[in-house]
Amino acid sequence: EVQLVESGGGLAQAGGSLRLSCTASGRTYGDYAIGWFRQVPGKEREGVACISTVTDSDGQTYYSDSVKGRFTISRDNAKKTVYLQMNSLKPEDTAVYYCAGNYAPSVVAGEYNFWGQGTQVTVSS
Repeated sequence: EVQLVESGGGLAQAGGSLRLSCTASGRTYGDYAIGWFRQVPGKEREGVACISTVTDSDGQTYYSDSVKGRFTISRDNAKKTVYLQMNSLKPEDTAVYYCAGNYAPSVVAGEYNFWGQGTQVTVSS
């Protein structure tokens, strides 16, 4: 099992940047692919990006079309942390962002077993 805690959310202007962190605890950190999701009230949780497990030497990453070219997911295994660098932010990026752990990379929320508590990102126009 892995426990996940997000941080780094806040307020940004359109065109600005934020970096979210997802810090894991637990001995099995390396066994999990990590995904970032976001949700606004009244809508389904949307997959944003994900990155493969530590043992996957290919270091596969996936992005939704809505963030491709603007967001970058990466992991620092020494710190057991996965980052989501968000550039060129848009007001429509406003949401609560969650990270989650799964045994394989996916942008489908229902496939993830472990979730953080979420962090609010607000982008003003």
